[in-house]
Amino acid sequence: MNPADVAQSALPLASTNVSLIHLAWNASPVVQFVMLGLLACSVWVWAIAIDKIFLYSRTKRAMDRFEQAFWSGQSIEELYRALSAKPTQSMAACFVAAMREWKRSFESQSRSFGGLQMRIEKVMNVSIAREVERLERRLLVLATVGSAGPFVGLFGTVWGIMTSFQSIAASKNTSLAVVAPGIAEALFATAIGLIAAIPATIFYNKFTTEVNRQAQRLEGFADEFSAILSRQIDERA
Repeated sequence: MNPADVAQSALPLASTNVSLIHLAWNASPVVQFVMLGLLACSVWVWAIAIDKIFLYSRTKRAMDRFEQAFWSGQSIEELYRALSAKPTQSMAACFVAAMREWKRSFESQSRSFGGLQMRIEKVMNVSIAREVERLERRLLVLATVGSAGPFVGLFGTVWGIMTSFQSIAASKNTSLAVVAPGIAEALFATAIGLIAAIPATIFYNKFTTEVNRQAQRLEGFADEFSAILSRQIDERA
């Protein structure tokens, strides 16, 4: 083969720009739409993750402070008055809900204790369910991005490869300089899908474990406090 022909055939490959920005900018509209959607999902995933990290940290510290105050020997009436005057969440909200039902029963004219234990347990269960719902909020987004992100990226890849084959057929040229950019932009869509999906899956598993841990902690306190109130009900009955 003539060396001049070899050099001439290598020129298009050498001048071809295969940078990521160039690939995204010159991709087909469908692939660009997929890339933008996945990038937006990736940003959303990280925003949720940062918010949840701070939320679970605040909740854990609030539980620690409440348990320290509850088991410090302070009167539960004083603790209730201090907490009921301001909005509460987490374990404190469970305690306030139980004490409010307790005081309503004792302040009523009939002073009937029948079913009081069951009512207290129900209000604490409702409070725990609300707290778990607050902790789980937007975790479904992480699960959705983690499961659907790779498939959305794969759709962009398939579409990009179809476009590349159409370009090959139109140009009737199967050289690497013609094929490589289209294949690269198609695979770039899958890469972005994985970039969005992998952190989403990791964060979802981590946060689900943290929610279960905090829910078990709430349920443990509810059982202990229910036992304490049950003994007082038996003494006053």
